[in-house]
Amino acid sequence: MNEKTGGFDPNGTWAQPDYPRSPLEGSFVGVMRLKLEARGLQLIPQGSRCIRRFDVHELIITEERTGPSGRADKVAYLGFVEFARGGVMLTGDEVRIGDALVGTIAGYDETHMPNHLNIVLTGSAWTSGVERGIALGQAVRFDPVFDRARRA
Repeated sequence: MNEKTGGFDPNGTWAQPDYPRSPLEGSFVGVMRLKLEARGLQLIPQGSRCIRRFDVHELIITEERTGPSGRADKVAYLGFVEFARGGVMLTGDEVRIGDALVGTIAGYDETHMPNHLNIVLTGSAWTSGVERGIALGQAVRFDPVFDRARRA
């Protein structure tokens, strides 16, 4: 843990930014059923990514405690999301599918870049998008940590 920010920081270098940002919203354009126990995703050291309007990126969830520069092995694939507008995404942002909080952003894996980014979430259920009943077109929202802190 980073004592100054309370955020998970495997390298002792990532400090949680505290500045206003717009929420990011999108919808599922692909729903996945894959689950792996030894995926070996290597998260990049950066805790932020800029997302462009109409970008399509992959959402993956893990129950493992990880963060920038960390690793995720036991993962479940939720699906592909198309973003309705551009913005800035940060590690720690809350992710909601419909009204349900599914996790927080742990980090990013660039295995498939420049095609798409793997956005890795930490959550409490190792279940795929199909197992969760995610539907094509279902809304997903990324709520900034700054907004969450202000609401408290």
